[in-house]
Amino acid sequence: MKLSIDITVAISGEARVGEGPFWDSETGQLTWVDILDGRVHTADPAVPRPHTLTLPTFVGAAVPKASGGYVAATTEGFTDVRADGTWTTRLAVLPPGRRMNDAKCDSQGRLWAGSCAMDFATGRGALHVLAPDWATEPVLDGLAQPNGLGWSPDGRTFYLIDTVAHEVNAFDVLPDRLAPARRRTLARFPEAAGVPDGMTVDADGCLWIAMWRGGRLFRLSPDGGVLAEVPLPVDQPTSCAFGGPDLDVLYVTTAREGLGPGPVGPAGSVLAVRGLGVRGLPAHRFGG
Repeated sequence: MKLSIDITVAISGEARVGEGPFWDSETGQLTWVDILDGRVHTADPAVPRPHTLTLPTFVGAAVPKASGGYVAATTEGFTDVRADGTWTTRLAVLPPGRRMNDAKCDSQGRLWAGSCAMDFATGRGALHVLAPDWATEPVLDGLAQPNGLGWSPDGRTFYLIDTVAHEVNAFDVLPDRLAPARRRTLARFPEAAGVPDGMTVDADGCLWIAMWRGGRLFRLSPDGGVLAEVPLPVDQPTSCAFGGPDLDVLYVTTAREGLGPGPVGPAGSVLAVRGLGVRGLPAHRFGG
């Protein structure tokens, strides 16, 4: 697939670990987080001056709520961030030494969030589902660093990255059970490619994956084949989400953590990738 693309800095920043981009089609705004500094940013890319909230905890992801404000996946579990910026930890579900990582909502307004050990120890990660009424339950365990996640356009397949394992997994979504079924490895990446981090699914059902320390994006077919590779001007892209009025701009979060004190280019900023020739799917708010 030959692409003619344009990559620019959409929103300049110095995020230690920028993550979790969410395009809100209702407001035309992008939300993303800086995990290690506990920051939740929201900005209109046309006027890229973010509004920032800071929580005294790690924030793996923050998703707008239907009722206003955000639900945040944090060190303790799930935090309710109100529209006025005040917050409370509604559900402290994790033991010491663990934290929530990436999270995303399904079409029913439920938040799916991966948890991991602080040292990403294999077997101590899990996948949790938070319902709009704030009831939660774990649906998958035995993971290391659950990360990028998403669904096929028809909702029948769920995707989950385990970064430490260098794997993208696919599952069946069944109408009569919450837990994903029939886990299989869709793709596994060699060390030289970097490690798979966050991801999004486009309207054609293909997966766009940010490769941490790989300096690139991969587009995978639904059966795991590599369809395209997009080099980036940063070494540590972390995640991506389609946005813009036509959902045809791919916003990529990046990180500057571990790069040293010298010049690091646009690391820590949000990039905009145009000219990909595909569109994304609308993101879902949390139903609570």
